[in-house]
Amino acid sequence: MPKDANSLQKKGVLDRILDAIERAGNKLPDPITLFLGLAVIVVLISWLCSALDVQALNPATKEVVKVQNLFSIWGIQYLWSNVITNFSGFAPLGMVLVAVIGSSVAEKSGFLVSLMQNFLGGAKGWIVSAVVIFLGINLNIAGDAGFIILPPLAAILYMSIGRSPMLGLYVAFASVAAGFCANIMIGLSDALAYGFTEPAAQMFDPTYSASIAINWYFMIVSCIILTVAGTFITEKIMVHRFPVTKEDLAKYDYDESSTNLTPVQKKGLAVAGIAELVYLAVVLLLSLPIFGNPILGDENGSITAAAAPFTKGIVFTVTLALMVPGIAYGVAIGKYKNDKDVWADISQGFSEMGNYVFMCFFISIFTNFFNVSKLGTVLAISGANGLKAIGFTGVPLMVGLIIVACFVNLFIGSASAKWAILAPVFVPMMMIMGYDPAITQMVYRIGDSITNPLSPLFTYMPVILGYARKYDKKAGLGTVIANMIPFSTCFAIVWILQVIVWVVFNLPLGPGGGIYLPGYGG
Repeated sequence: MPKDANSLQKKGVLDRILDAIERAGNKLPDPITLFLGLAVIVVLISWLCSALDVQALNPATKEVVKVQNLFSIWGIQYLWSNVITNFSGFAPLGMVLVAVIGSSVAEKSGFLVSLMQNFLGGAKGWIVSAVVIFLGINLNIAGDAGFIILPPLAAILYMSIGRSPMLGLYVAFASVAAGFCANIMIGLSDALAYGFTEPAAQMFDPTYSASIAINWYFMIVSCIILTVAGTFITEKIMVHRFPVTKEDLAKYDYDESSTNLTPVQKKGLAVAGIAELVYLAVVLLLSLPIFGNPILGDENGSITAAAAPFTKGIVFTVTLALMVPGIAYGVAIGKYKNDKDVWADISQGFSEMGNYVFMCFFISIFTNFFNVSKLGTVLAISGANGLKAIGFTGVPLMVGLIIVACFVNLFIGSASAKWAILAPVFVPMMMIMGYDPAITQMVYRIGDSITNPLSPLFTYMPVILGYARKYDKKAGLGTVIANMIPFSTCFAIVWILQVIVWVVFNLPLGPGGGIYLPGYGG
């Protein structure tokens, strides 16, 4: 008893707050029960809102959006008719299971551990954290693949330097989720966002035209400062929350007997490297216009367009990029003696995701009910109109836009769906006040990122929870959210300060994108 008291006294105020949040969050029902309960709540709220004739005008389509009553004969018929298709069509489920194929081979063959030891085995902890955070922030160029691929890889990387895999999972998830809109290279998220910004701007100025790079300069700087801030939070706050011993690492089937690679392991890495180069060469050939349009390109020859096979199959591309060298490594070191050994490792990887698959059944019901009821759409439109009515200007207006985007993000997972609703309200409103569509798009994207890892309804929250329970069976939503709060809070502060600097000094956000329209501001 005294020992526990002394341990408690050693904890700082922040740790005690986070521990309290974790305990409170973990007292929530199991996520499966939680999503089932939320589905029932959506049904009841839809009945109430429908009875009260709650509606909103969609600024994008000029159509009146009414809440659909799911507590009705139609609602029961809809559930009965679509429960299977909702589950089988739940997009994150398919992506996660495909990703498990490659990640299982890469991890269980020993390839990833050897690779990490080879490149970062002797690196200081803060360097490893900085690398993971920087990669996580930039992985939005691969769409949603970062949520699935990086956390389990970071767990292995942290174990390779003697740290808790749980810490690696949370650092990776926080960087991918909370830093989702920042990147060094222009990616799919930029194209999707601008696809709604331009037509919204043309509602005010029919001649408006820019490019998908209107936020590029701002995001490059964001990558750097968020990496520094995230590394500081990791090393100064998060590391001591996850103490780990050699005995703990042994429980995770990690062998720390030697930090130096054996000749066999070095040979395995060499063979894996050659296999990876061959695979990348094949992908490159499929992506180049050698025989007309690229095989992995769309009808216009672009491989980065939303409809391009390369873009749509990015998770499969990454899976093969892990699976090919993993198999090559396993064969080279003698772990894989035949095909059965490979399939056994993949099967084990799937068995570890069984709880997640079961959870997805109930998540698919909830998310589909929420979408069909139109509650999210009405909520988003009402929030945007409320901000417009307040009459903020300047920096308070920018912060207000971020807060609204943060709030709406808790209820609607798809960034495109939210921006399709909010852009026709925010962009013309801001243009009337003299602000460039680039700054409106930027502050929306910031708000759309910050609260990603805090929402129990976020599409990939169950994914990280499934990974976490591989190492800690008692991990719950409270555990994840409590450990995300330092990152989300830090990123929010850093980003708001960055926006203030940009607005005060009237800095360009990207090519063709600024703070003010010509004739306004500085």
